[in-house]
Amino acid sequence: MSDTAPFDRLHDLLIIGGGINGAGIARDAAGRGLSVALVEAGDLGGATSSASTKLIHGGLRYLEFHAYGLVRKALAEREVLLDIAPHIAWPQSFVLPNAPDQRPEWMLRAGLFLYDHLARRRIVHGSARIDLRQDPAGRSLAPEWNRGFRYWDGWVDDARLVIANLQDARDKGALVLPRTRAIRAEHDGSRWAVTLGDGRTLHAARIVNAAGPWAESVARSVLGRNDAPALRLVQGSHIITRRVSSGADAFMFQQPDGRIIFVIPYERDFSLIGTTERDIDTPDAAHITEDETDYLLAAANRYLARPLTRSDVTHRFSGVRPLILEANKGDRETTRDYRLVAHDGVPAMTVVGGKITTYRVLAEDVLQRIAPASKRWTATAPLPGSRIDRKPGETGQDAFARWLADLTAAEGNYDPRLVRRLAHTIGTAAAPLLAAGLGANIGGMFEAELDHFVRNEWATTADDVLWRRTKMGLHIDNAGRAEIAAWFGEAAPAAGADAPVTHRFAAKTA
Repeated sequence: MSDTAPFDRLHDLLIIGGGINGAGIARDAAGRGLSVALVEAGDLGGATSSASTKLIHGGLRYLEFHAYGLVRKALAEREVLLDIAPHIAWPQSFVLPNAPDQRPEWMLRAGLFLYDHLARRRIVHGSARIDLRQDPAGRSLAPEWNRGFRYWDGWVDDARLVIANLQDARDKGALVLPRTRAIRAEHDGSRWAVTLGDGRTLHAARIVNAAGPWAESVARSVLGRNDAPALRLVQGSHIITRRVSSGADAFMFQQPDGRIIFVIPYERDFSLIGTTERDIDTPDAAHITEDETDYLLAAANRYLARPLTRSDVTHRFSGVRPLILEANKGDRETTRDYRLVAHDGVPAMTVVGGKITTYRVLAEDVLQRIAPASKRWTATAPLPGSRIDRKPGETGQDAFARWLADLTAAEGNYDPRLVRRLAHTIGTAAAPLLAAGLGANIGGMFEAELDHFVRNEWATTADDVLWRRTKMGLHIDNAGRAEIAAWFGEAAPAAGADAPVTHRFAAKTA
């Protein structure tokens, strides 16, 4: 196919936005035989979809607001995602200490009973009451926290989930254009002509606006529509600190203001702590504040045996939740569900709201509206990186664990930690990479893996690799980052080697 061929044809569907919702829609649509194009102004998954708390969960706290339908849907999806993407998603245990001045124990017990039974479970375990004076998880907590519960949810590498979906979409014929702005869309009565930031034009029969926090803006400025629902933009900030526990458990900590925070084992050596909720006016205003950092440290220290200090913070980042604006509802009550808005008079739809856990069912809902005769298929189709022949009765998690053990044994000349890192990043693509040899060490990463991210995953900058395709930016010092930046032909990073790195959104139009 020539370079101009995708721009000469009429696509069935053009998606604006390369976050998790856009990626899921592109994959589903391409797999149903539609001709698909996707444009994203920045890096794929470069905004909200790489700045989440990285959980696949039903939302235990949403039960307080009687959001049983949303929780049931999310819990069912938890099982699906753990099964189809085991190289980047796995079950995660959470310890919830009982705080006498917060939700009473009977309420926690009742909520966890519902959480265990609202949807079928095959991969994750059920909850149990624990004595923190005896349980190993209690060693990380101050002695006054002596009772609690252990329950299960899932963890996912959010940015890699975006890439895996888009790799599958591309393999099924989709055109994926990162760093390509949609400037203007005009409908002539039969088709859309979409002018891009580089001056080229794409033609499509239908448009789906999945621009996340920018969805309302794109509906107005690109599609020329004023009927998209207003969004409430809520900033969620996180800090990454030294690891607070040697165990595998994450923690859910209740706070005196009624909120909860998570403290999650992260990248082997760290803990991820979040999140806050702060209203902002525009997505480009997102940045973690000093007050948010102090809040998260204080929230964790209320429970920890060894308190955290500012010097323990190694990285900070903020994301934006694009919530549907609901009158008279506060932070915790506002729904995390999504809404699909069909624009009157033209074949276009805007996606608003949603959460990473339910991206796949959101995509199914979109396709059932625009291609109702087509068949659902994504619930049982493993994502790239997790396509492993399964033995009878195996889940995706079982199959991946067996495959990884075999790979580690077969590649005995490599440090097993390196094999695991590559396998939990690019999945089955790690096997041929290791077999062929990884090449030179470039600042703590290998030339073969950098080549892989450029050739196969649309990476064009050091940040794409250090903070989204991987999280190696946490493990590599400033000298190493400078080497990787130089490999990409960039200037060295400005931050000092011992300075916490803060990520925020760059200005963009999706």
